[in-house]
Amino acid sequence: MKGDKFQKRVQRYGWDKSATYYERSWGEQLQPALDELIKLANPKQGESAIDIASGSGLSTFPIADLVGDSGSVLGTDISEEMVKLTQLNAESKGIANVHFSRMSADELACENDSFDLSVCSLGLMYVPDSEAAIEQMYRVTRPGGRAAVSVWGARKNCGWAEIFPIVNEQVASEVCPLFFSLGTGDALLFAMERVGFTDIEITRLSVILDFPSDEVACEAAFLGGPVSLAYDRFDEDTRKQVQSEYLESLKSFQQCGGYKVPGEFVIATAIK
Repeated sequence: MKGDKFQKRVQRYGWDKSATYYERSWGEQLQPALDELIKLANPKQGESAIDIASGSGLSTFPIADLVGDSGSVLGTDISEEMVKLTQLNAESKGIANVHFSRMSADELACENDSFDLSVCSLGLMYVPDSEAAIEQMYRVTRPGGRAAVSVWGARKNCGWAEIFPIVNEQVASEVCPLFFSLGTGDALLFAMERVGFTDIEITRLSVILDFPSDEVACEAAFLGGPVSLAYDRFDEDTRKQVQSEYLESLKSFQQCGGYKVPGEFVIATAIK
């Protein structure tokens, strides 16, 4: 579909822009969700794993450590810059059991039944056809293998959510129009059931995101995330306007010169 292709381009080039900011802006904030996802995914020594939409490798490298030298991990991402960054990090750290490749989550260039464990950590919200991505995850997981997925939760439980309408007012089309859909109600459970996964278990995790200053909050929102491509094209006055509007949306969470912003994650584990 034409709209899906446009959204994929937005995500690809947006995350190219965000590559150098993402981990420093969000690494600490996302750690509780990453820890819980990896605990529930339970990577084992010697397993082969795929980390779909692997980004800066926040989940890929811990999984690689757990599967050990006798196992392997393939990290895939739509962003060429993310792939370059993570591959260089792996090489500089001497991590030999992990490899990164540019692939869209809904078009994995992998054989059927290839992996003992398939993981997607906070990536499905950015895929225009998220169910196609879940179908791909199912396809590449071997029979009896496991899948683990995390997404942001319901919009009402994510205090930073006004970033999208604020940016959308300045651009011709919506950025991530379905961002919160999988985190609402039982949507993720039903989507995984529809493609064939069984023994699905859902965990909801509430967190507080700590942004110690206006500058840190704005870097995370505008440079380290999915609206970075749109923000990059704004003139200076528009940037100041959207920053001001975003900080105003966080005002009720202001504490000690920074912000304590509520967030929610939904984690699903399943068997093929």
